[in-house]
Amino acid sequence: MNSIDWQELQPDENYTWLTEGIRSEFAAFLPIGTKEAKSGRAASSPTIFKNYGRGVATCRDDWAYDFDSSKLAAKIERFIDTYNSEVDRWRRRGSNTLSIDNFVTYDDTKIKWSEGLKSHLQRSQYIQFSDGKVRSSFYRPFCREWIYFDRGLIERVYQFPQIFPTHTTEDENAVICVSGIGSNKPFHTLVSTIIPCLDMLEKTQCFPYYTYTDDGKNRRENITDWALSQFQGKYGSEVTKWNIFHYVYALLHHPQYRERYAENLKRDLPHIPLLQRKEAFLVFVRIGQQLMEMHLRYEQAKEYPLKWTENNDVPFSWRVEKMQLTPDKTAVIVNQSLMLEGIPQETFHYELGNRSALEWVIDQYQIKVDKRSGIVSNPNQLDDEEYIVHLVGKVVTVSIETVRLVTELSQTITQEDGMSEEALPTV
Repeated sequence: MNSIDWQELQPDENYTWLTEGIRSEFAAFLPIGTKEAKSGRAASSPTIFKNYGRGVATCRDDWAYDFDSSKLAAKIERFIDTYNSEVDRWRRRGSNTLSIDNFVTYDDTKIKWSEGLKSHLQRSQYIQFSDGKVRSSFYRPFCREWIYFDRGLIERVYQFPQIFPTHTTEDENAVICVSGIGSNKPFHTLVSTIIPCLDMLEKTQCFPYYTYTDDGKNRRENITDWALSQFQGKYGSEVTKWNIFHYVYALLHHPQYRERYAENLKRDLPHIPLLQRKEAFLVFVRIGQQLMEMHLRYEQAKEYPLKWTENNDVPFSWRVEKMQLTPDKTAVIVNQSLMLEGIPQETFHYELGNRSALEWVIDQYQIKVDKRSGIVSNPNQLDDEEYIVHLVGKVVTVSIETVRLVTELSQTITQEDGMSEEALPTV
């Protein structure tokens, strides 16, 4: 050991030993959220959002999600019948001293157990089905599914009973979702007005504009007055909390911010710098709002004019089994009867993690069969059989427009604004 040339490491103020690539100024920016503010331990905590939480974790995605709401309801009712039968058996167990793990019946075609569900069983709690708990959800980027949102069947609901407690709150609220701490993928973000899955992004963390009580009442703005005072002190009293919401969404898309603070974003939630010029701030607000509206309304986007090439040797079909990109990524093979050609390469520049938005759509909209339960996930919609094909063209448009707006963000920033190597943002 005496012959080894040791390198002495010094931890930073957060006791991080491996500090290569970590930028010290990051900690001086406005924190997007803090545990102190979230827990309520601090009456007035310096943070942008008071409350935040992870996306929901079901521990039984094959049961709890489905592309078809009626199929979801049917399988959940089967699941609940099996569970309630187990509650009956548990209550009749008498002197049976078996542990809960050894007591329950393991049959993935009827039920999937988790620690939370076993706890409900131990307390002899029955579960009742309700149509009102069938809710919309973002399962993966640009992939909507239905979820059965019930505390008994969802292992971890986290903060969502206070974020989207009812269907009506989806019409007015929005959450900025970001990839969480410890992600091994590049930082990414996406906005949602419906319940996001924990894996919608990598370890999804969600920052809502509003929070509510569990009955959907007592609506409160989630951006703190402290944050409002910081922005108004910098840019003027006319700045609103919605301006801040849109600014944050734009800033989190800025390529230089993502690149410069890539290592920080693996270890901490985002911290938000303030640009020096009010004009630049207003551009970020405008582009953030445009990005948000486009990402939320991607299903209403104008389709990109792809070339539809049909195979006349087979009957035409809208049905998707599993789409594929051609090796040069210029076309999507929908099925044996249809190919969509002419995909611009800038489509793939809009990435969420390690996939482009279009690649997420191709990956998720396919027929899958869970080997254990036998449950079939089928994205083909009987009431709109053309949906998936048209979705491809819409996501291409959204991707190209996102790249255009992000490029405009980059061009807006000057050295004076502080988003450069030479001059950093200040708070």
